[in-house]
Amino acid sequence: MTAGLLASAAPLAEAFDLALVDLDGVAYKGHLPIEHAAAGLAAARERGMRLVFVTNNASREPEDVAGQLSELDIPTVPDEVMTAAQACAALLRTRLEPGAKVLVVGGKGLVTAVTAAGFEVVASADDKPVAVAQGYSPDLGWVHLAEAAYAVQRGAWHVASNLDLSLPTARGFAPGNGSLVGAVVAATGVQPSSAGKPSPTMYHLAVERAGAERPLVIGDRLDTDLAGAREGGYPGLHVLTGVSTARDAVLAEPGLRPTFLAADLRALLEPHPAPVLDEGWWVCGEAAAKVSDGGLRLGGRPASGRSARGAAAPDGHGAGIDLVRVACAAAWAAVDAGEPLDPATVPELVA
Repeated sequence: MTAGLLASAAPLAEAFDLALVDLDGVAYKGHLPIEHAAAGLAAARERGMRLVFVTNNASREPEDVAGQLSELDIPTVPDEVMTAAQACAALLRTRLEPGAKVLVVGGKGLVTAVTAAGFEVVASADDKPVAVAQGYSPDLGWVHLAEAAYAVQRGAWHVASNLDLSLPTARGFAPGNGSLVGAVVAATGVQPSSAGKPSPTMYHLAVERAGAERPLVIGDRLDTDLAGAREGGYPGLHVLTGVSTARDAVLAEPGLRPTFLAADLRALLEPHPAPVLDEGWWVCGEAAAKVSDGGLRLGGRPASGRSARGAAAPDGHGAGIDLVRVACAAAWAAVDAGEPLDPATVPELVA
């Protein structure tokens, strides 16, 4: 798969048979709905696209996640949820025998997943666990992190459900599991294995469970959702309703780049054009962009059909998703060719 944007003549809901949908920032934000998310997903299902909600949150049971989605008018059953806790348990199975002792530092979702995988869950390093499974829980404290550190110092395999440094909440960004894992790493000097995104483990598990042939990853974070898509070899749709902005996408390195861009989940019902090069300008619809003398230049297409030379759009407001597409195409092509690009010339873009 190339590191550039792809085109889809058919709506994404028809071009792909399974959507691997992130939760926070895509389906909802904290406990609040995201505009157009429920309607967009419902319409995608009507067109035959199946959904699996894939989350780096390891503290909650699939039943809890499905219940929250259903309350937000996104009807979901537990089998349509894949959590980092399930991925963590699957990773443990690659090295440990059934019945092995595992110290679980995390919420009930992780305890359930590790138990279901056939391991004995213990609560103390003195129980001689062969592994530590660490996931986020708002109830974690120093005592729990200390037990993890003691066990890792004694040789236990440290497996993190994910390494997200921050966690979006209704009040802002709070410390995520990666920040808590960092406390154990600081105490032990041992880097953990990770099961969550950007590792593609959860994506592989979800695709295998669904028996899908044409999966599409949908996420709002380039460093987890879309990086995992790239690593797993799946096309990825970046929706601009969460953490990573359009400007972040323009400046993204190859391993973090999406293959499709959208303002919100209504884009599942639409074709997706890809920018093309026209007389030195990348064009898509009425938008155009190029990199010149180390700077990104944005413009439009007048009635003649030729790209506007120097018709600047300094703030990008109201320019639409096509302007984001051409900005990405121009920036990525320049950087990949070894040309300089001053990030200061890349504005905040609003789709």
